[in-house]
Amino acid sequence: MLDEHSLVISISQSGETADTLAALREARSRGARAVSIVNVVGSTIARESDCGVYIHAGPEIGVASTKAFTSQVAALALFSLYFGQSTGVTQSRGRELVAAMRRLPDQISEILDRNEEIRELAQLYHHHRNFLYLGRGYNFPVALEGALKLKEISYIHAEGYPAAEMKHGPIALIDENMPVVFIAPRDSVYQKVLSNIEEVKARGGRVIAITTDGNGELHDLADHVISVPSTLEMLQPILTVIPLQLLAYHIAVLRGCDVDQPRNLAKSVTVE
Repeated sequence: MLDEHSLVISISQSGETADTLAALREARSRGARAVSIVNVVGSTIARESDCGVYIHAGPEIGVASTKAFTSQVAALALFSLYFGQSTGVTQSRGRELVAAMRRLPDQISEILDRNEEIRELAQLYHHHRNFLYLGRGYNFPVALEGALKLKEISYIHAEGYPAAEMKHGPIALIDENMPVVFIAPRDSVYQKVLSNIEEVKARGGRVIAITTDGNGELHDLADHVISVPSTLEMLQPILTVIPLQLLAYHIAVLRGCDVDQPRNLAKSVTVE
């Protein structure tokens, strides 16, 4: 129940998203405090919040947001650290998180240097009509983001799903014509994701795996492996999402789609 003891965090690139704004107003009408994470300075959500964070990601020229997504996740990680200080997070753990975040720009540059590798992968798969994206834990939202970007800019049907729920439906779709993208860094749920990959391969599926540098185990199992630098588990989505965004971009270009202005989409959703 929302009341004066509640805190609501609103996240919006444009700061004008209608349903998010409506929820913010409803929360404030019930006495809740409102914090916003937005990109556009002076936007409605920013003005109507009690306080907030401008992510300063720069203008998002394309309709499908990418750098704002990354910056929002980073801002939420900092929120987590701030709140964690009052619930038992040690100073050493906090310093570890901050140090890992400071390494992220260089690690992102390493991934961007692998752009040609991802473009070559796109050439192999741009003709497919369906994709399945699977991830666990922190990387389940990355599966959703990867699928969203592909469907938004390439018009290919793509579905993001929790890898733990694969047997509750999506496994029926798997065959040689259904590429399955796994987000599988070496983290606390890696062995479970590995088991999911083995199940897909046993059914003739084509596997594209996003994993962390130095993990040679997947090269003998997956059809294609894209590696990203390793970081703290809670920050890994900032790195694992970038190859998926690049893959969507290259597939869309190869299909002749306008990656900046996808059909039927608007930059700001101003109606509910």
